[in-house]
Amino acid sequence: MGSLPPPYLDFCNNSSSKQDSIDPDQLLKLFKAQQNYLNHFFQNLDLSQTLNFTQTLLNAKGSIYFTGVGKSGFVSQKISQTLVSLGIKSGFLSPVDALHGDIGILDPKDVLVMFSKSGNTEELLKLVPCAKAKRVFLISVTSVKPNSLMGVCDLNVHLPLERELCPFDLAPVTSTAIQMVFGDTVAIALMAARNLSREEYAANHPAGRIGKSLIFKVRDVMKKKEDLPICKEGDLIMDQLVELTSKGCGCLLVIDEEFHLLGTFTDGDLRRTLKASGEGIFKLTVGEMCNRKPRTIGPDAMAADAMQKMESPPSPVQFLPVIDQDNVLIGIVTLHGLVSAGL
Repeated sequence: MGSLPPPYLDFCNNSSSKQDSIDPDQLLKLFKAQQNYLNHFFQNLDLSQTLNFTQTLLNAKGSIYFTGVGKSGFVSQKISQTLVSLGIKSGFLSPVDALHGDIGILDPKDVLVMFSKSGNTEELLKLVPCAKAKRVFLISVTSVKPNSLMGVCDLNVHLPLERELCPFDLAPVTSTAIQMVFGDTVAIALMAARNLSREEYAANHPAGRIGKSLIFKVRDVMKKKEDLPICKEGDLIMDQLVELTSKGCGCLLVIDEEFHLLGTFTDGDLRRTLKASGEGIFKLTVGEMCNRKPRTIGPDAMAADAMQKMESPPSPVQFLPVIDQDNVLIGIVTLHGLVSAGL
């Protein structure tokens, strides 16, 4: 790692000057410097080490535990949680708590991954002999060579670090960034190797937008039956104002006697018709002014796809009639309904 401060942040050398605002040029230099430091990591990462590490995790017969101290500990927790969300048995083991009973969770089939920038973290070094006594497979992920963990672990991965973005080369802001990038990229490699499907991923995220977008179908969020704003094509527009405004859909769904969808008539169509026809609107039927080719969707389509279809060119719409394979109207899905469902 470099020992000289980077060429930006000259103001750090003048601690007596008061900084009232952020200099945009200095901020840009910071981001470019961080980009360069991250590029150093990507350009110098040992792919053979990374492959061996990833394959070891994939072949693990037990659980994959991560541990670390300080910022490396937070990164370890995040990576572990990512693996859990992919259906991989994983957990975070606090090195301090491990020495006071929590190490009992380890099994000989498990893998223990130790994240440490220096590789000389005292708490991790104290944990090593205890973990070895449990016969787990030990892996160190470090950025400084040589270090103590490299000599006592079964597998070692070096994450190349040019220097920290911190002007004093002390605050772990670049080292933790590359740890996170490394761990998350390996997680996605494991996801691909395990052929995780969208459905399996959704099953691990039943709540929140991720799960809902992968689980909810149109039939789960559409309005049905008495909630549909329906009318016949021969109905007068002015006779259907209550139906148009009372169902909260912003439209009328025009159907025939067998409930086949013939078209749609929106509140926007009403305004345009009134402007163009004036008093003549009292004699116009819905069928004369409706859109005969509206966007539609099927009940088994994903709700997220309905949202995308509403927002697609040439112009966004606020609803989609839901029809079956015979063009029979069975519901309506609205943008408001999708947003209310958390999509």
